[in-house]
Amino acid sequence: MTTPKQSLVRTAARNNADWCAAMSRSHDLAGEFGAQAWAAPARTPLYYPDAVTLVPGADPTALVARIDTAAPGASVKDSFADLDLTGAGFRVLFEAQWIHRPAGAPGAASELGWEVAGDPGTLRAWALAWDDGDGNADLFRPELLDDPDTFVLAGRSADGRVVAGAVASRSDHVVGVSNVFALEGGAEAAWPGVLDAVHRLFPGLPVVGYEHGEDLAVAVRHGFEPVGPLRVWLHG
Repeated sequence: MTTPKQSLVRTAARNNADWCAAMSRSHDLAGEFGAQAWAAPARTPLYYPDAVTLVPGADPTALVARIDTAAPGASVKDSFADLDLTGAGFRVLFEAQWIHRPAGAPGAASELGWEVAGDPGTLRAWALAWDDGDGNADLFRPELLDDPDTFVLAGRSADGRVVAGAVASRSDHVVGVSNVFALEGGAEAAWPGVLDAVHRLFPGLPVVGYEHGEDLAVAVRHGFEPVGPLRVWLHG
């Protein structure tokens, strides 16, 4: 990995760890940032890791000691894809790529009306659309609205329904985008409006995130560049 790309990965990993920390705080769970990783001592919310590495070559023994591997479902986001956690009882859940898109490049025009969710009702409508009937809409709690660096982006159809969205997480040098969805057309349909909304909110910040599989191919079609691999490890 070239030095500029490694710097981008470090920045993206820290941004993602900040978002995971915000989500955990909204569930009354306090994680802690260390020199090598962010980690939470108890099980984090569904789909969110118990630890995120912040630098290459993190000490796996020290990392695993900071999380709860006794309760089912412990996971680690290995931000540089350079750890071997098999000896601690983990297996690779999936591999992905960090992605980067330069600042100053708005998305294409969207037929939807985009807004930042500013009240529990809008957040709930967003969460129900994001969940699309899977039963996990309660993952996004109203406390998330109190985080000054978290922006839940909702795309509304002409009749006022939330039909697309994403989460934008601001940090000093980038804005991270996650949870991209559209009820019709998936990420392919959502990205133009999401990127336009992000550009209007943060015109001077590049956009980062991570994707894998077809979602990675979709992100590349919308102007992102893969900048480095990551792995998510699952215990058990």
